[in-house]
Amino acid sequence: MTVSIGDRAPEFTLPGTGGRSYSLADYLGKSVVLVFYPGDNTAVCTKQLCSYTKSIDEFNGVGAQVLGISPQSVDSHEQFSHRHNFGFPLLADIDKEVSALYGVIGPLGFSRRSVFVVDGKGIIRYAHRALTGLSYRPAGELVAAVRAAIDGS
Repeated sequence: MTVSIGDRAPEFTLPGTGGRSYSLADYLGKSVVLVFYPGDNTAVCTKQLCSYTKSIDEFNGVGAQVLGISPQSVDSHEQFSHRHNFGFPLLADIDKEVSALYGVIGPLGFSRRSVFVVDGKGIIRYAHRALTGLSYRPAGELVAAVRAAIDGS
């Protein structure tokens, strides 16, 4: 299954950092930036999530909640998040069901580095799936996508 811009974002509930579960429905009325990444403690993923943390005030300024999603355990996410002091929760998609719903599983079974902006009504307004995991979308581009989603609502 693959979702595209204009589609309703698939609902999910996943366990995450901070000792709680997170559902997309928790954020109705607010923009959400879903960041699918291959793995904790890898070079590019660490750089990507640290860059989003450095820009957390920009995300907050447009009323967007960032959620990181990968197949590692909550324990792995807690250690990774604590080490880098991420400004947003990391969610554990251990069985990759949510990754499959969003069409981000690559040919070798790893999550592709992908980002979706979901507007306050639950509609996907921005989608990027990387073919390779060597780069990531800059925070400024994602903040601009959130602004565009708000302006277009």
